[in-house]
Amino acid sequence: MKTHKLVTIAVTCLFILGIIIPIQAQKNKKPNIILLNMDNFGYGELGVYGGGITRGAATPRIDKLASEGMRLTNFNVEAQCTPSRAALMTGRYAVRTGNGTVNWNAGEYGLTQWEYTMPEMLSDIGYATAMFGKWHLGDTDGRYPTNQGFDEWYGIPNSTDDSFWPGEVQFERVVAEQINPQVKPTYIFEATKNNTPKKVKKYDLEARREIDRESTDRAIDFITRKAKSDDPFFVYLPYTETHMPVLPSKEFAGKSGNGDYADVLMQIDAYTGELLDLLDELGIADNTIFIWTSDNGPEMIPGYQGWSGPWRGSYFTAREGSLRVPFIMRWPGKVPAGRVSNEMVHQFDLFTTIAKITGGKVPADRIIDGVDQSKFLMGQTEKSARESFVIYVGDQVFGVKWRNWKMLTKEFENGMGTGKIVEYGVPRFINLYTDPQENYPITYKSGQQMWVRFPMSAVAVEHAKSFQTEPPVKPGTPDPYVPKN
Repeated sequence: MKTHKLVTIAVTCLFILGIIIPIQAQKNKKPNIILLNMDNFGYGELGVYGGGITRGAATPRIDKLASEGMRLTNFNVEAQCTPSRAALMTGRYAVRTGNGTVNWNAGEYGLTQWEYTMPEMLSDIGYATAMFGKWHLGDTDGRYPTNQGFDEWYGIPNSTDDSFWPGEVQFERVVAEQINPQVKPTYIFEATKNNTPKKVKKYDLEARREIDRESTDRAIDFITRKAKSDDPFFVYLPYTETHMPVLPSKEFAGKSGNGDYADVLMQIDAYTGELLDLLDELGIADNTIFIWTSDNGPEMIPGYQGWSGPWRGSYFTAREGSLRVPFIMRWPGKVPAGRVSNEMVHQFDLFTTIAKITGGKVPADRIIDGVDQSKFLMGQTEKSARESFVIYVGDQVFGVKWRNWKMLTKEFENGMGTGKIVEYGVPRFINLYTDPQENYPITYKSGQQMWVRFPMSAVAVEHAKSFQTEPPVKPGTPDPYVPKN
């Protein structure tokens, strides 16, 4: 009888330990990270940012995500796709890496092998890494995602408007004539680390409809596989929506009854919900950082245009509609739920912040522009670690943001990226509290407010000096790149 009781007690203890040890191991494990990055997705699209039903489709899952984490109203990005992604991946102004503008010319572009990317940093400390979606940081050997730190990749190397080309008569004729090696159809690729990417299928309009569905399915598969491992994972999910052409998956086409854009909002919300449900099902939600954001503001092409909410301007401009995008971060028990802040954060701060949280290495042999925002994002301080940044549109400096002020030395006519650049003889100063739409840069109070030029111009001067310390990589620089001392 005594032996039976001892056996029962031992079994009970082992059962309890079997529950406690995995829970404790999960708490001690580095956090998993899911970074969802939309394409040309405006500030005002989500319900929680004033959109949703006012845009023809509610976004309940993303809105709920915001209530479970922190939402920023002053999260800033670079004004074009390639620069934005370069800044996010490296923690540096894109112009430093030779990616200050979308590649309009023939030839090699993207991140040199010398750059140290977020997935490389996480891989070096034991993370499994994967990317599913749009890269736009190089399309030649040595410049694909799986050459830059990702273990797995499925997606497109460049941009979604390439899907217009297949089937277009003159394009197909020039392809057949082999006039230029870069006049060729874009393909969806898949690859594993340091292996040559394989073509999966041509990226035409039909493939364009389903690529975000496929990327989500791949992410679900990767997360499910890696959740069984002791190693943490990083999933970068740069969706192709809402870059033109804005076309919903067949599953969502016509579902809203309010057009393609509203259908796509429903689609994005549903895919986000699938990922969040998966984390719950796998029991890893509490140890997963989930970030939802966008690479830059909304489209400017009529018929595909997005909405920047209270701000003015499309992407490719220095307007707030270009620079401010949604940002939601959830990490249960670490990031305060339901917190909203208008403190300034820039996308390149994510590199240094994630490094701090995970114990990753921030390179000391180059200029890193990102600052550590971990204390701010986790509610340990009300203030951001940043109060300014230099505004680039392409590789040109257009001005400075400092606290609630903006100084512009040039801008696109009418606040649209398709307009003419107007250079100001005297800089324009805008108080974003009193003039959020940037309609009144010159008022009767202008003379009273000229003092702001001193702290703002100091930001610009210090930034310019940094290029004397470290000259920027020239666009199109091939590997191997050796920086000048």
